[in-house]
Amino acid sequence: MRLWPHHPVHLIFGLTVWSVWFVVLYGGLSIGCQLAPPHPDQGPWNWLNLLLGLSTLVIVGALTWLAIQLWRAGGQLEGTGRYICLTSAGLYGVSAFSTLAVALPVLFLPPCI
Repeated sequence: MRLWPHHPVHLIFGLTVWSVWFVVLYGGLSIGCQLAPPHPDQGPWNWLNLLLGLSTLVIVGALTWLAIQLWRAGGQLEGTGRYICLTSAGLYGVSAFSTLAVALPVLFLPPCI
């Protein structure tokens, strides 16, 4: 089944992805610190932060791609379809920014302190 750009599910999907990513990021951090904690002397440059950082970039890339696609699709529609596309594009953008903001400590802090 193909979801059309003006489908209302786009209004909640971006923030849902962000909230699931929030749980996965900090859950994965906790599990990684419990099973194989990196040495604190490594600072933020260790295998756990690298894995979480790369995963974050994948999620941000997907959310940004969706935002761009819906923004473009919204320019070709009128009425309610246009509203849903443009609002969803904004929500995907906010979700991408929020995903980066949540993962920002991965760049600066050692994970298991």
